[in-house]
Amino acid sequence: MSQRQIIQVFEQYQKSRVQFVQTVATLSTRPQNIEILQSVGVMSLLRPLMLDVVPSIQQTAALALGRLAEHSDDLAEAMVTEDILPELIRSLGEQNRFYKKAAAFVMRAVAKHSPELSQAVVSCGGVGALVLCLEEFDPGVKEAAAWALGCIARHNGSLSQAVVDAGAVPLLLLCLQEPEMALKRVTVSTLSDICKHTPELAQAVVDNGAVTHLAQMILSKDTKLKRHVFSALGQISKHSVDLAEMVVVAEVFPVALACLRDPDECVRKNVATLMREVVKHSPELSQVIVNCGGLAAVIDSLGNYHGNERLPGIMMLGYVAAHSENLAMAVILSKGVPQLALCLSEETEHHIRAATAWSIGQIGRHTSEHAKAVALSNVLHRLLEFYLDTSSSEDLKDKSKRALKSVLQVCTHLPALEPLLYAAPNNILKHVLCDVFAVSDVPGHRLEVLPHDSKARRLFVTNGGLKRVQEIKADPGSLLQEYINNVNSCFSEEMIRYYTPGYASVLLEQMENQNLA
Repeated sequence: MSQRQIIQVFEQYQKSRVQFVQTVATLSTRPQNIEILQSVGVMSLLRPLMLDVVPSIQQTAALALGRLAEHSDDLAEAMVTEDILPELIRSLGEQNRFYKKAAAFVMRAVAKHSPELSQAVVSCGGVGALVLCLEEFDPGVKEAAAWALGCIARHNGSLSQAVVDAGAVPLLLLCLQEPEMALKRVTVSTLSDICKHTPELAQAVVDNGAVTHLAQMILSKDTKLKRHVFSALGQISKHSVDLAEMVVVAEVFPVALACLRDPDECVRKNVATLMREVVKHSPELSQVIVNCGGLAAVIDSLGNYHGNERLPGIMMLGYVAAHSENLAMAVILSKGVPQLALCLSEETEHHIRAATAWSIGQIGRHTSEHAKAVALSNVLHRLLEFYLDTSSSEDLKDKSKRALKSVLQVCTHLPALEPLLYAAPNNILKHVLCDVFAVSDVPGHRLEVLPHDSKARRLFVTNGGLKRVQEIKADPGSLLQEYINNVNSCFSEEMIRYYTPGYASVLLEQMENQNLA
């Protein structure tokens, strides 16, 4: 056999290997092929090809493994149990940029499935290898490494801490300064995944100057980048007053308010979420958002959108109102209550209704003026309906009940209270009757309405309120019976008898007895 023939044998062998890995890599792009490839033992066949002498075969084998692991957590677990990851990581430092990109893809495909698989990547030195890839000149390698680190960090705090401890954060912030938009997107997303778990992790990111870089990107023309930027700022702000103040000091507001009108739903929702995370911490931070026009912007956005997109804005109004009477009044003056009433009537999802009920309760619980603003928006009967509806979720029932009680405890607006007399169950009726007789304007001080207001007594009678009170059946000695007695004490015995059920029959019987006599 000639030298040429011998070389042809090896060339044919190489071509066959190339063809094999390329075909497997192509087949791995289709989910319907994964089970078949797994059944024929594709993992054990690809493993030696990762160490092939031909670089293109190594890269394609790694690409095929990544695609297989991405589609199936079983195959991802097989890569761990067959010790493919350690071999991949060991050879990473000696390979070119194409292999490094493929190797980072494999680690991302494994790590994304579960905390356990992410921990396997960490345990075999994957995080350190990925951090070294962040130092590469090629932006594609940096992007693949940052993405893989994000998939590891997103699962829990300990995995995020491993990423931080490996020195990833300073290098990620350097990646933000690269011109490639795809790299910026992935890097910001990874920073968001790191920040979301604990205040300490968020502080580690902030200490490296992340907020300044993120604040500079909020008016980017790239929609996907803005999504991640506002998400990251929200994840930083949610943990503590100090971190939220860092975001405010970076002058994110009022610039971010313009993004509440962004064409992209995710951008709008993430901006509202950021505002919610800021205002929840303190009255001072809430006042900052109010002063820069945040209330009006959020209330306006609630009228333009529907569904889950409304949820952060609804909760933001509740957090602002919860802090103080003045902030709650600011929500009222900004026409927040009618907008929440609209949300309550339009939305069908129970968790959105529950959040709306909670926010309404936070607005109306402060004083009689706040309660009146809520009562005039005709939401009390809606809250009662949700509380009584057997199909309502337990959370919706609880939030509706709490909102009703908190508003009723300070409500002096009798026309809003009287309709509740006809539909409310006894555990709500006692609050209504308490308010009808003597309503609390401030803690520890009660303003008696019926005993000293003849006009209120007249309206209560002509509107059918007194008649309804006589129809209520309460257990003797109960708190409800005590409130009924308090209301009745404001009227003469003759009037009480007149509106007592069956009194007409008693009069007819007396008349008949007189005729017989």
